[in-house]
Amino acid sequence: MRILFMGTPDIAVGCLQKIIDEKHDIIGIVTQPDKPVGRGKKMGMPPVKELALKYDLPVYQPIKARDEEFVKILKDLNPDLIVVVAFGQILPKSILDIPKFGCVNVHVSLLPKYRGAAPINWVIINGEDKTGVTTMYMDEGLDTGDMILTSEFELNDEITAGELHDIMKEEGAKVLKETIDLIEKGEAPRIPQNHDEFTYAPMMNKTLGQIDFSKSAKEIHNLVRGVNPWPSAYTTYKGQTMKIWKTKVLSESSDKAPGTILKVDKEGIRVSTKDNVILISEIQMPGKKRVLVEEYIKGNSIETNEILG
Repeated sequence: MRILFMGTPDIAVGCLQKIIDEKHDIIGIVTQPDKPVGRGKKMGMPPVKELALKYDLPVYQPIKARDEEFVKILKDLNPDLIVVVAFGQILPKSILDIPKFGCVNVHVSLLPKYRGAAPINWVIINGEDKTGVTTMYMDEGLDTGDMILTSEFELNDEITAGELHDIMKEEGAKVLKETIDLIEKGEAPRIPQNHDEFTYAPMMNKTLGQIDFSKSAKEIHNLVRGVNPWPSAYTTYKGQTMKIWKTKVLSESSDKAPGTILKVDKEGIRVSTKDNVILISEIQMPGKKRVLVEEYIKGNSIETNEILG
């Protein structure tokens, strides 16, 4: 089966590597154009391109995949199946109709929940106790196609978005392999989504990481985990941005105003919220590395009764 792979970021690398390892006939890789990265703004290539070049696979980087000229290139390639994993562009019907076995997408949520750009972050921010991977046949909607396979697993209340990303990278590859096997055998099911139950996972931005201490300690803890490592949670202390990397919900409560620093010791910074006290144990001040509060207070002071945010 002639497979064309479309993907861009690191999470798509696991799926591409799996297809390579399975010795499928990969006829091309489509990924986003190179772009400036880091403070030096040097041109960097997408992680999927790096892997493709390692295996001497043909790489295509259209600015807009829907352009007629590029669609013709895809038609000439004549793929049997297109696999799409976090490609970063919406595919038009003119592409979806090209492969005889369709376009298959690996989505890192239990569809129809968390359709959209950032399901890994939002399942944590919303405090879900389970998530998973879904493969589906793509249609013209946003993650609305018929499902093929689903893999479900539980989440603990300590996992971060970065850690879940790594799990999804591995799990997505496993489910994709099983999906391709079923398609090759002609045994892949088509399971319609229940569109009445859909939820949406919009893109992340930096302002989402701002902590509102008038919310519950649990909500704040979920936010801190859900935006770690990007865009990261933050508040302000005496006018300076303080990034918050690790928290814990304590059983105690306080009648002080939300955001009030109640106590600072080697365990961390105890802060009042809407309900329970939250313990901040890892922070990062401007221009500094992230450190445990235990280390930070050896050379710096954090005063009680100051209000964060």
